[in-house]
Amino acid sequence: MDTAARTRAWGLGFAVFSSVCFGASGPFGKALINAGLSPLQAVWIRIAGAALVLAVVVLAVRGVRDLACVRREWRPLIVYGLTGVAGCQAFYFVAASRLPVGIAILLEFTGPILVLAWLRLVRRAPVHRTAVAGVAVAMAGLAMVVEIWSGLGLDLLGLLAGLGAAACQAAYFLIVDRMTGKIDPLAMTAAGSAIAAVALTVISAPWALPWDVLSDPVPVGEHTAPGWALAAWIVVVSTVFAYVTGAIAVQRLSAQVAGAICYTEAVAAGLIAWAALGERLTPVQIAGGLIVLAGAYIAQRAVIERAPDQAPAREAAVAGAR
Repeated sequence: MDTAARTRAWGLGFAVFSSVCFGASGPFGKALINAGLSPLQAVWIRIAGAALVLAVVVLAVRGVRDLACVRREWRPLIVYGLTGVAGCQAFYFVAASRLPVGIAILLEFTGPILVLAWLRLVRRAPVHRTAVAGVAVAMAGLAMVVEIWSGLGLDLLGLLAGLGAAACQAAYFLIVDRMTGKIDPLAMTAAGSAIAAVALTVISAPWALPWDVLSDPVPVGEHTAPGWALAAWIVVVSTVFAYVTGAIAVQRLSAQVAGAICYTEAVAAGLIAWAALGERLTPVQIAGGLIVLAGAYIAQRAVIERAPDQAPAREAAVAGAR
């Protein structure tokens, strides 16, 4: 297997792993919210905890070397932290609180469509037809997964928040793609999480957080788990692992391809909710999940079909990010 093929394979693997990690946040975050946390408080624990873990890891593993690249790229990192981390999470929870959850998810996952539009209309960059087809197929499957027809109530603020989450999701892919080769994914995620934690502190009021939720048993489906264990899961797995591997995936693929593959997150969330919370999947949702996976498969073909002269540039950028 040549270097380009290995990079592609690792990128696809990281993209799917990141989507599964992100999808695992929903069921356990929902359990903490049902136990007494507000949605924004749950987001703050998730992001602030990740920022703390990543700060320790970066200092231990990378050291002062990465602090220099953080200082050099501080402007895009601030935008990344405010949009791709804080904005995406906060806007989604506002949308989910005012709209049916399925509609909120569908709105957020229009982000990859915005990525394609930005690349084509603003950057004047070529957009792979295969990636466009993959996004379209995945969106159709996602509409079936969330059963969009079951709740069509419209709330203007909820709609705007959902579109805000989509814009922030698109910004996440585009900024990470733009910083390929300029900053290590681990350092980038740590800096973005720290910036997001500070921003979320202002709106989530963590000083009023019911800390006893973390020490008490929390119902998870037919079982219970310590609140701290659920919080540790969404911090380490659904944030640290998810964001770091997601950044690595974008840098090895492209914003348009990684954005399409992220639709597998919705499928993973549904399957984990079924396993952990006993939430049943209808035949239509199962069929929609298969269509989403088909869309992700179609989109990843855009990497395989990349013109040969584009591969060396991507390879050089990826090598610089290691």
